[in-house]
Amino acid sequence: MQHFTPQRPQLVYLAFGPATYHQEACFSIVSALAHLGTAAGEAMDIQVYTDNPEPYGKLPVTVHLLDEATRKAWNEPHGYHFRSKHVVLRQVLQQHSQAVLIDTDTFFRKSPLNLFQRVKAGSLLCNAIGGRYGANQQCLLYQNLQNILQARGLADGQMPMVNSGVIGLTAEDAGILDHSIAMMDEFHPLVRTAYTLEEFCLAVAAYRKLALAECTDVIHHYWSRKAQFRAKIQAWLRKHADQPLSAAALEDVLLVNDQLPRPPTLQRLGYKAMSLTLPSRERQFARELLYGSYPYPNEFDRACAPAWWDKALQNLNERYGPMEPEQLRQCLRHPCLRLSLGAQRKEIEAHLLQPAQR
Repeated sequence: MQHFTPQRPQLVYLAFGPATYHQEACFSIVSALAHLGTAAGEAMDIQVYTDNPEPYGKLPVTVHLLDEATRKAWNEPHGYHFRSKHVVLRQVLQQHSQAVLIDTDTFFRKSPLNLFQRVKAGSLLCNAIGGRYGANQQCLLYQNLQNILQARGLADGQMPMVNSGVIGLTAEDAGILDHSIAMMDEFHPLVRTAYTLEEFCLAVAAYRKLALAECTDVIHHYWSRKAQFRAKIQAWLRKHADQPLSAAALEDVLLVNDQLPRPPTLQRLGYKAMSLTLPSRERQFARELLYGSYPYPNEFDRACAPAWWDKALQNLNERYGPMEPEQLRQCLRHPCLRLSLGAQRKEIEAHLLQPAQR
């Protein structure tokens, strides 16, 4: 437990539910600390709002235990759980001059204080500034809300969208969260299946009121290809969970990079040539298996192998329909693919033929 002061920057996490989300949050926190220049006097407070304090016991954070009733209240009136992001940040800004709420599926490339340098009065820090609202007129948020927003003068087709994996505000601008929460409550019944309603309402609340800033150079938000990045993080946790702030653990944080591993160009060309010996529908599948099986020098890239294999099978099934177990065995035992996979072929076959993968 650390004690925080009103003027120190506040880095805030909201983490609840399955263990995976807590693992993500723990690694994100350690990555922030790994890049924090403590020798230069850099300092901040980290607050974690969670239903499970245990994973954070070895980290210098302040934990706020959330009971089920509180979480439910924050998600009311429609049970929309992303609403709680704005509620918790609004609460923190009642006590502190600036705060950044960050999603768990993130890790830092630079010192987290770079975020707070961009949190200024009259501005909203988001993860990334997206395209214009009017660019996709087929989306539910446009079709069902555009007329309402236009009539009220709240938004038009030129409004920039935002990714809310990061939300940074000063206390004096916290009122936009009241507006965004009110819009979530009003508009949710009109766009129930719109996954991004929360960040959309944030964009509307900020439009023409706050300047936008982004921070993709400071953090990586791995909302895409999560399985591969989670595999890297879980490998780091298996190695360092007992001493997450040791020198070795902090050094290894830098090896968990934001790149999906890819074999060298010549190796990829070889895989492509080999795949031409297979039936056309199996060629991409084979290449993706081989990408996952390549002996990458980075141990955390090697940890992505099962996630690569799972994704390869998922892609194959999405393209052509589910492959029967015997078909999968025959594919994996094709002489050329079998030779290319080598000793890993048996491991891959056992992994992909598990009931959970079928």
